[in-house]
Amino acid sequence: MQRRKFITLIGVAAAWPLVARAQQPAKVKRIAMVALAGPVANMIDRSHRAWRAFFDEVSRAGYEEGKNLVIERYSAGGQMDRIAPLAREVVDTRPDVIYAMTSSTGLAFKAATTTIPIVTLTSDPVAAGLATNIARPGGNITGTSVDAGLETWGKRIGLLKEAVPKLSNVFFIADTRVRWEGQFGSAVRQAAKAANVLLNAAVFDEKFDEAAYQRVFAAFEQDRPDGLLVSDHGAHGNSWGTIIGLTAKHRIPAMYAYRDLVVQLGGLMSYGVDFEEIGRLVGYQIGQILNGTSPGGIPFNQGTRYELALNLKTAKSLGIEFAATLLGSADFVVE
Repeated sequence: MQRRKFITLIGVAAAWPLVARAQQPAKVKRIAMVALAGPVANMIDRSHRAWRAFFDEVSRAGYEEGKNLVIERYSAGGQMDRIAPLAREVVDTRPDVIYAMTSSTGLAFKAATTTIPIVTLTSDPVAAGLATNIARPGGNITGTSVDAGLETWGKRIGLLKEAVPKLSNVFFIADTRVRWEGQFGSAVRQAAKAANVLLNAAVFDEKFDEAAYQRVFAAFEQDRPDGLLVSDHGAHGNSWGTIIGLTAKHRIPAMYAYRDLVVQLGGLMSYGVDFEEIGRLVGYQIGQILNGTSPGGIPFNQGTRYELALNLKTAKSLGIEFAATLLGSADFVVE
């Protein structure tokens, strides 16, 4: 019930072959969309609110796919070691703009080209090394932040603790060790400390595959946490069903960053940006670039709307009863 109102095709264009592209008139523009993980079909599905908002904004800028716009869709298939070579392959096709959907892909494209405009999703663009100035990024990169930093992670931990009052030992299903031991991990640890919660990490370095998740959850049998905090890293994109299935099997309350994981896949709870807003912000930036604006002159956006989603059915299966105050603050409740 509503309370208030991103691929397995790796390195291959999913729309219009090169021969057809060469036959298009010069005014036709090309966007390369690049995901770290997940099916290519997700980037085509205009019924999803985020993609609908994205394409609506691009359309307002005067561009329609299949008419004066070609969109080529790629994915690294959740393989971290695939990102850099894929970035080079995409750059060699010389698109008019690249939409890099994670900080990892954004950084790979930053290393691969200094001339092709790049729009990226990221957390903190300065901390991630994508820009030195948010308001005036300069160079060929701009984008939209989907994370307010320490405040967001603190909020997630606080909400999980509100759902599980005795929460004291949390495992963070994290990103690569580099990020966990860097500024990102430090922010999450600070948030946990502020909430008086012991935080440990299950770190993935290269392979985000089912075997890796199975090993992580098997280890929880020995050191059982009171709850899980699942990172918003794009490499999880091929495995959300596996993650949520394992949390259910092991009966561990988990907090996610994406509403769809709760509403569509049965996760317990989520808190994160409204991706309809993010889709609109990114679509507007790409439209500006297609119409001649330099990305270096386009400020990085920041998502401003955040959503809390709760799943009552999953809560019941875990023996959790959400407090009335928590239910009252939810934007989406699945019954």
